[in-house]
Amino acid sequence: MARTRPEPVQVVKQRRDAALNALVHGVPYVQFMGIEFERRGDELTAIMPFDEKLIGNPMLPALHGGAIAGFLETTAVIGLAWSVLWEEIETGVLDADELALGYLPRLPKTIDFNIDYLRSGLPRDAYARARVNRSGRRYASVHVEAWQDQRAKLFAQATGHFLMPARKDG
Repeated sequence: MARTRPEPVQVVKQRRDAALNALVHGVPYVQFMGIEFERRGDELTAIMPFDEKLIGNPMLPALHGGAIAGFLETTAVIGLAWSVLWEEIETGVLDADELALGYLPRLPKTIDFNIDYLRSGLPRDAYARARVNRSGRRYASVHVEAWQDQRAKLFAQATGHFLMPARKDG
């Protein structure tokens, strides 16, 4: 019986990054907002680079509440989808190469999304991380925190509930 050698770590990393890139850039709204995701292992940090189009109140100036809400919801949906994809890539259920080519499963759908605006979003880059509190076959709950200069000084946070897409196996 021939043994297969494990793939080099760099190849596995590139395949995971390509799968994440396909997931993120498969959503036109994410591209419009300029949101990117940085991956460290299975942890994602969303980055919304500052752009003048994101300003809601030019007198302050402050980020528009809708831009903040979109950023938080995008972070939650992509974070939740990635947590499921990560597990399925690691167990071999999904092929990262196919994901990178755009053969992506459907994204979770928002049931409800509650946002706490804690302070004005300043005209600078924003960061967010999602934490999946519960993820079952049909339902998931996610908490998101957003900050700008200091991780401990949040400017917004949100909690959302999502309907998970039906899986082929059930």
